[in-house]
Amino acid sequence: MTNKNELGGRFTFPGTDLEVNRMGYGAMQLAGPGVFGPPKDEKAAIEVLREAIESGVDHIDTSDYYGPHFTNQVIKKALHPYPENLVIVTKLGARRPEDGSWQPAFSAEELTSGLHDNLRNLGLDAIDIVNFRVMGDPRGHGTAEGSIAEQIEVLAGLKEQGLIRNIGISNATPTQIAEARTITDIVCVQNNYNLVHREDDKLIDDLAAKGIAYVPFFPLGGFSPLQSSTLNEVASGMDATPMQVALAWLLHRSPNILLIPGTSSVAHLRENLSAAQLSLSEATLEQLEGIYSSASAAHQ
Repeated sequence: MTNKNELGGRFTFPGTDLEVNRMGYGAMQLAGPGVFGPPKDEKAAIEVLREAIESGVDHIDTSDYYGPHFTNQVIKKALHPYPENLVIVTKLGARRPEDGSWQPAFSAEELTSGLHDNLRNLGLDAIDIVNFRVMGDPRGHGTAEGSIAEQIEVLAGLKEQGLIRNIGISNATPTQIAEARTITDIVCVQNNYNLVHREDDKLIDDLAAKGIAYVPFFPLGGFSPLQSSTLNEVASGMDATPMQVALAWLLHRSPNILLIPGTSSVAHLRENLSAAQLSLSEATLEQLEGIYSSASAAHQ
């Protein structure tokens, strides 16, 4: 079992008393294929969640549109009543119609009903952190500019009602983050970032200076897993897996980075959490930097 004290160190969300281990758990993969429908094995999903908590995970990322509803329902079944130190983070801004597609849910009514779905299915009176998920580039998971003031104001109103304790933002540009911060405090940003996908390098450093958490989604490449002979070579030399090294690199990248790798397997969960114990030398970090340089050159 992973040492509870070695999950990447501790991080406190700005302006809050919420302190978490930097290695957490993302619940997206607990839903069915395509993040749609019930878990293929609910008993296994419950085992993964309980193992995560037993291993020291105190930060779970979820959303009620995973499934929809099923992921939060299995979290409640596995863990409620929740440990006192568990921070649950969810997100609003999308809906899943019967065809399994991902559609924006940006109106005040949709955001409010989405929050109440999260509260009901998680069995909570208030949620620690709610991210507004910007549905940016319709062709994929990229960002796109455009005002999000209206949606952030809705979340700020729900915060005033005591239903949301803190607000974050996901899939957002620096301009949108700055706009959101003029309306309410933003405690975390959740964007696509990994060893190869590094458009947010400057943003991460800017947020670190403000003490704001940066939570990469697709830390291992998402639907197209990271592929690199250099990564494989480094991992082999460390008696680790390439994905463990990729996660360890993220923890080394900046102290405000929090990880939420997801899995529906206990064995894979243990493997992910063990990445927090890997130490990367300066020479290794230099080798890994070369992966991004090569990938950038290939796309030019």
